[in-house]
Amino acid sequence: MLNNFRSAYQFGLLGGVLSCVAFLVLSFFYSDPSNLTLLFGYIICPIAIFLSIKFFKEDQNSGYLSFSEGMTVGFVTYMLIALISILGIWLFLSISSETFELITIAKFEVLEKGKETIVAQVGQNSYDATYESLKEMSKFDIALNDGIWKIIPGLFFTIIISIIFRKNPN
Repeated sequence: MLNNFRSAYQFGLLGGVLSCVAFLVLSFFYSDPSNLTLLFGYIICPIAIFLSIKFFKEDQNSGYLSFSEGMTVGFVTYMLIALISILGIWLFLSISSETFELITIAKFEVLEKGKETIVAQVGQNSYDATYESLKEMSKFDIALNDGIWKIIPGLFFTIIISIIFRKNPN
C-alpha cells in the first residue's frame, strides 16, 4: 500500500516543505505572510496534485487510472501538504513570537480599516465577535487556517484532475 502512492508522498512532502519555506521567506518581507502564503497554496496545491496523479498513472499504474485511485492519490497529496504546512508554520510561529505579534497587529489593522463596511453589512455584533475572536487567536489558529485553505482547494482540484486523467482498462 505504501509503495502504491509513492508519487503522492513525494509531491505532498515537496508541496508541504515549499509552503513552509514560502511562509518563512515571506515573513521577512511582509508583516502578515499568512495571506500571501494562502495565494502560494493556490498555486502549489494544484501543481502537486496534478504531478502526483500523473506520475501515479504513468509510472505506477500502467497508464490507467480510475476515479477512485485519482481521488485517493490527490487526497494523500493535499493532506500531506496541509499537515506539513500546519506543523511548519506552527513551529515557526512558536519560535518567532515577534512574527506572530506582527501578524496579529496586521489583522487588527485590516479589521479596523474595514469596520464601517463590516458593521454596515453584518452588524455591530458580528464585528464585536470578530474582534474578540481575533484577541483570542493563537499561533496554532494561524497554522490551522493555512492548512484548511490547502485542503479545500485541494479537494476541488483533485476531483477535476481525477476526472481529466481517468482512463480505465477496456
